Amino acid sequence: MSFTTKARRGLKLMADNAGNFVLDKKVRQQLSARNPTTPPRYEAVLYFADDPSSAYQIRQWFGPMLKLSEQHPVAVLVHKATTANAIMEDCPLPVYLTSGITEVEQFVSTHGVRVIFYVNNNQANFTVLRLTDPVHIHLSHGESDKISMASNQLKAYDFAFIAGEASRQRILANVPRLDPDKLVEIGRPQLDDAIERPHNNDGGRITVLYAPTWEGDRDAMAYGSAVSHGPALVRALLADPRYRLIFRPHPRTGVRLRAHGESVKLIASLIASAVKESPGAGHYRDHDPDFNGAMAQADICICDISAMAMDWLPRGKPLLIAIPTEPGAAVDPKGITSVVPVLKAADAERTPSVLDDLRSRPLSAEQLDLIRHHFGETDPGASTERFLAAVDRAMQEPSL
Repeated sequence: MSFTTKARRGLKLMADNAGNFVLDKKVRQQLSARNPTTPPRYEAVLYFADDPSSAYQIRQWFGPMLKLSEQHPVAVLVHKATTANAIMEDCPLPVYLTSGITEVEQFVSTHGVRVIFYVNNNQANFTVLRLTDPVHIHLSHGESDKISMASNQLKAYDFAFIAGEASRQRILANVPRLDPDKLVEIGRPQLDDAIERPHNNDGGRITVLYAPTWEGDRDAMAYGSAVSHGPALVRALLADPRYRLIFRPHPRTGVRLRAHGESVKLIASLIASAVKESPGAGHYRDHDPDFNGAMAQADICICDISAMAMDWLPRGKPLLIAIPTEPGAAVDPKGITSVVPVLKAADAERTPSVLDDLRSRPLSAEQLDLIRHHFGETDPGASTERFLAAVDRAMQEPSL
């Protein structure tokens, strides 16, 4: 490496550090202004160490945590100033920037924290896990057949709150020597916040939600269809006057593989062109942090093997899974694709006719059984009640 290159990198690092310092100071001032003037006792905290591109993982727990806060005060601890800056406007709970373990430890001690929740397995979580007094609970950020849902990292937590029997079977079959008592079934509290919304289009079109997942961090996780299915699928739906399209790509699409990000841009441009030609059709790309709005408007969902597919199931509406084209993608032969109709990449341009066939048939008994297998009781409020009861039990765990 030449001296000039080293110098440039050194200057960039200095500039980045200076920028981070300024943002850190600004964010702390803003958080101080929005948080309680006299910091109360927080019995639970939701800890998040990732960057803004993964903030969807924590956002989906704001609703259940707000409900929990009615019984046990809850705060959100964020590791990065950029993430705190991104969520502070829409987070209904107090947010605190805790950039290092010392700040986390001081917060936990000062505020009497009894439970720490985690929504992923970020490496920074395991620094916080050194704290022995609080109960550590892994929540995940969705239920799916993805291979990442069964991780040896779950052993590090006191408990893992899981959706249902399907998750229990998946984890115990793939994670040896895990104590089954660590797994606590709570359903999916986020489903209790789902609301139906009007379609907002006057053409009487059938609304299709296309929600591909991202490309994944390795071949086994390559479930994303933005490249393999997306453009052909979207072109076909936009060309059919019977359909209205909502496009909601995973927020991390294109983070690892540029082709997926470029495909999202292409699809967005196709939608923009279609809107100019037919403004009343109601097509749009969804940017709302809350995925429930798009789901509530849709009559049909097309997505990949992902949590979006599972969250759609309890709605009792047609679902089509884009089957991954990556040979190394880990597809459970007994999972959702063994029950729910699938769309091959070669058939993407035929999507309207595939949907016609799908709409002509009632949901199978197997698909209804799949809902119960993954989530258990799905009556309104049932999952939230299970979640709150599980937290109460965890708080009663004896400490040394």
